[in-house]
Amino acid sequence: MAEFILPYARADESLRSLAGQAEGFGRFSVGGLHGAVYRVTTLADDGDGSLREGCRRKEPLWIVFEVSGIILLSSYLRVSSYKTIDGRGQRLKICGKGLQLKECEHVIVCNLEFEGGRGHDVDGIQIKPKSCHIWIDRCSLKGYDDGLIDITRQSTDITISRCHFSSHDKTMLIGADSSHTEDRCIRVTIHHCFFDGTRQRHPRVRFGKIHLYNNYTRDWGIYAVCASVESQILSQNNIYEAGKKPTVFKYMTEKATDRDCEATGCIRSEGDLFVNGAVATLATDPRGVFRAEEFYATWTMGPAGEQLKHVIRAVAGWQKTRRPDDAPTVR
Repeated sequence: MAEFILPYARADESLRSLAGQAEGFGRFSVGGLHGAVYRVTTLADDGDGSLREGCRRKEPLWIVFEVSGIILLSSYLRVSSYKTIDGRGQRLKICGKGLQLKECEHVIVCNLEFEGGRGHDVDGIQIKPKSCHIWIDRCSLKGYDDGLIDITRQSTDITISRCHFSSHDKTMLIGADSSHTEDRCIRVTIHHCFFDGTRQRHPRVRFGKIHLYNNYTRDWGIYAVCASVESQILSQNNIYEAGKKPTVFKYMTEKATDRDCEATGCIRSEGDLFVNGAVATLATDPRGVFRAEEFYATWTMGPAGEQLKHVIRAVAGWQKTRRPDDAPTVR
């Protein structure tokens, strides 16, 4: 395991060293780099010292926690621009409702748990509309009534890394409807994540460009990854380990409202490992899929194999880790 190169070796050197460290499409996110440190001192849903109060403030903030426990949200917690929600050093669980990143930019969410969101259209993390430069890292998500992470309505330049998804049906939706043709701008990177027995949507994609690498997806209930109208999915060095259902890649045909003909999406698979009877069909021309180097020069990727499986089990999701000391902000 020691030989396996992991991303983000320097991300925990200081409190703010997370800023700008994401790999992939969300690499420019700085969160609250240039703001003050805001300290969450209560588990209350609202009020002085609450997470909601910090997230609603308009100025850049690096939000840390002085408490551990459950924050039960009575409504979506809307996160404004230039915020880092940094759960390192504590164990925080978000329940009831989820986070809403709406028309915001430069948000980092790190080392939180999300569980048991209740209600119609309640997602763990909802990113819409027109939000950009987002990084979700080291979060554990399970058991919401709708999705765990939804990315829709022209939200783009997003990275999801080292997250653990479990006990769920519709895991991750990217692009909500074939009428949302403006979603052709969507670009998302998903890497070093563990999709642990979740049923479907790892992810399901319309229109967007999606880079999947070094993820471990096991024992899905319907399919692993779905490409729908005009989507481009680059799948590199992932492990797809089937349970009762063998279908890895599913293709759904839909008609964009500004096109005359129906279309599906494209998937290119490079270096992926398909095990335990997993069946991967490349039903469309993979030459129609973008190449990652067209958008970013480097990303940290190891081979798909047993070592990757052990690494993902160890690093994906909430981590018991200290909160780094704050260091002077470089302006």
